[in-house]
Amino acid sequence: MIRDGVVVVKGAGDIGSGTILRLHRAGFRVVATEIDQPTTVRRSVAFSEAVYSGEFQVEGVRARRVHPHKIRSTWEESLIPIIVDPGCAIVRTLRPAVVVDAIIAKTNLGTRLDDAPVVVGLGPGFTAGVDVHAVVETNRGHNLGRVIWHGSAQPDTGVPAEISGHGKSRVLRAPVPGLFWAKKAIGDRVQSGEVVCHVGRTPVSAQISGIIRGLLHEGLLVSEGMKIGDIDPRINRESCFTVSDKALAVAGGVLEAVLFLLNQHRANAAGGSRA
Repeated sequence: MIRDGVVVVKGAGDIGSGTILRLHRAGFRVVATEIDQPTTVRRSVAFSEAVYSGEFQVEGVRARRVHPHKIRSTWEESLIPIIVDPGCAIVRTLRPAVVVDAIIAKTNLGTRLDDAPVVVGLGPGFTAGVDVHAVVETNRGHNLGRVIWHGSAQPDTGVPAEISGHGKSRVLRAPVPGLFWAKKAIGDRVQSGEVVCHVGRTPVSAQISGIIRGLLHEGLLVSEGMKIGDIDPRINRESCFTVSDKALAVAGGVLEAVLFLLNQHRANAAGGSRA
């Protein structure tokens, strides 16, 4: 039996959290899956942080890390259940109406068209009609949040989108492999050249002045070149703690795709029963 209204979202990073938030507010029962050590940078607006802290709140909605058998009771408290399930085995036991792959890995890590009646993939790595029913564009620009019914999203450019004229310079990356430790916190203002964090004993300094919008969770082992932080040249502290315009646009596309495909599925099922 399909559990109508149940959605499994794979990945609870900042983009996935925008999707979780909108689906939850629209009345769906959402459960999110994560890895045991999420590497989300925009942690202040990501339900993945519940993996570390047990519970975490984004814009007034709380998520709780639970064991799979606690999913239903967590829904009854109007909370978002987060389970550590890298392989998304819960799909086989929960049998959701919808699966959304929001891992943003730029490649498909195992999502299949037959995972649920409705399967949606975010960003590059998916092909509508092949491994998902619909793809939502995640690249900034005219098509951000657009639902793709045939084909794929734009390929990954590997270049961060510009904010106030700053692209690569606003992103902090690990200069060496090692353990990540923060000296500053999300929401702090920094000046160009100021040390923000360390990887092992190596300091990492801001290349631009602005406000720290994202930093990895402390104590994670990172690889050389890995994204570890994000500085916003716009001095707006509130934006560090609210879901971004990009995440909301993508989430809107997901909601459109889910509602359209569920309605189509119900119409087809009703037609079949009348026949």
